[in-house]
Amino acid sequence: MLQYYAFYKPYQTLCQFSPEGDKQTLAHWLPLLDKDIYPIGRLDYDSEGLLLLSNDKKLNHQLLTPSHKHPRTYYAQVEGAITPQAIHQLCNGVSINIDGKAYTTQKAVASILQTAPNLPPRNPPIRQRLSVPDSWLSLTLIEGKNRQVRRMTAAVGFPTLRLVRYSIMHINIGNMQPGECISLPPKVIQKLWN
Repeated sequence: MLQYYAFYKPYQTLCQFSPEGDKQTLAHWLPLLDKDIYPIGRLDYDSEGLLLLSNDKKLNHQLLTPSHKHPRTYYAQVEGAITPQAIHQLCNGVSINIDGKAYTTQKAVASILQTAPNLPPRNPPIRQRLSVPDSWLSLTLIEGKNRQVRRMTAAVGFPTLRLVRYSIMHINIGNMQPGECISLPPKVIQKLWN
């Protein structure tokens, strides 16, 4: 039977079930999932937020094939007061380094968030520097290069301090807490195909 889950991946958790040193993995949070359930895509060890898990290989292919261009929205807390010019650059594509080669990102949807998004506190919390402001932005991408959001914000002069994937298409973390996993009904997944 096909199963679908939305998981709020906590900070400093690897997107895998197999052990790696003393780092927390998905197995720490989800020990009771069937052995044929795997993450669809990935989130870096130091990123948080929505991770889909399933045993549906077709869905895995659908969401990870770049030509399907599924939007993914991230909330990024960045160092410094981000400027409209930086947002404009993010929207129009910036040059980042991928595997030692220059790559220009595809157009994105970016905006400054006037207030911090309603997210659970991070554990451990972000280091506060009273002399350096920070700000939040929303960034929606249709591609998923390695550490892309972090590379993009750094390229425009605002390094990422905290990164949370809020949504993949219409599925979002809502009021979920880090480590929380919910089963998704097939009708929610069906919308990913349309």
